[in-house]
Amino acid sequence: MPSFVDHLGTRIHYDVASPAGTPRGAVHVLHGVGEHAGRYAALLEALAAAGWVAYADDHRGHGRTGLEQHGSADRLGRLGRGGHRAAEDSAFRMSQIARDENPGTPLVILGHSWGSFLAQKLVNRHPDMYDAIVLVGSALRWPGALNAGPLNKRWHGPGAKGNEWISEDPAVQDAALKDPMTVQKSLPELFGLPNAMQLYGLPARGLPDTPTLLLVGRDDTVGGPRAVHLLADAYRDRSGFTDVTTRVYEGRHEILNGYLQAEVRADILSWLDARFN
Repeated sequence: MPSFVDHLGTRIHYDVASPAGTPRGAVHVLHGVGEHAGRYAALLEALAAAGWVAYADDHRGHGRTGLEQHGSADRLGRLGRGGHRAAEDSAFRMSQIARDENPGTPLVILGHSWGSFLAQKLVNRHPDMYDAIVLVGSALRWPGALNAGPLNKRWHGPGAKGNEWISEDPAVQDAALKDPMTVQKSLPELFGLPNAMQLYGLPARGLPDTPTLLLVGRDDTVGGPRAVHLLADAYRDRSGFTDVTTRVYEGRHEILNGYLQAEVRADILSWLDARFN
C-alpha cells in the first residue's frame, strides 16, 4: 500500500491505478468529507483504462490515514493537528508526487464535494501546478451558495436513513451506512467551526487559463446547479478562465455513485480526450 509522511509526521495512505502502456498524464482524485479513497475505485479504474495514472489519497483524518492517525475509527473525519491547512498541505503533497512521477505530462486535479473545495483552494495557492480542473458536487464557496443547513432535510421523516441526500440509489445509501470508514456526520461537526469557516473563499483573480469542468446533480443539496453556475461565472470573471464547462445530471450529490455514474465517468474521459490528445 503506497503512502507518504506529511510535514506533521502523519502517514498519508493512497491508491494508484496505472494504465497498461505509457501514461498520458496523471489525475489526482480528492474525496469528500467523512469518506475515503476506496469509494472512487471505479473512477480510478476508468481513468487508468483510458491511459491516465490515477491517484487518490485518504486525506488527513480519513480512511486508512485517519485510522492510523487516531488509532481508532471513533475519530474518523477529524482532521487532527494543523486543522484544515494541514489537510490542504498534505493533499498538495499528493499532487506533487503525481507530478514528480509523471514528468512532462498533464496533471489534472479532480475533486468531489469537500475534495472539490480542497481542489479550489489548491488551485488558488498553486495555480501553476494543474493543467485541468474537474469539480464534482461542488459549489461557489460563499454564504448563500454553499448550503449551511441540514443536507438531508428534503428527505427527513419517519423511516429516513439520514443519508438519502448522497445518492438516489438506496444501495449506495446502505453501503455508506455499513462502511466502517464512512462517517455520517456533517462537516462542521467533524471539523469544528474555525476549520469549517476556512472553506469559504472565492476563486483567485488572474489565474493561469486552465480548462475547467464542473459536474453536479440536479438535486444536490450541498449547492446544486445554481451554486455551480455561480462558481463557473466566478472562474470566468475573476480568474479569467476561457474554457469552463458545466453539466447538470439527474441525481443527487454523489453523481459518481448514482444511477448515471457510468455516463458521468464517460463524460469526464471525453472532456479530457478533447483537451489532451
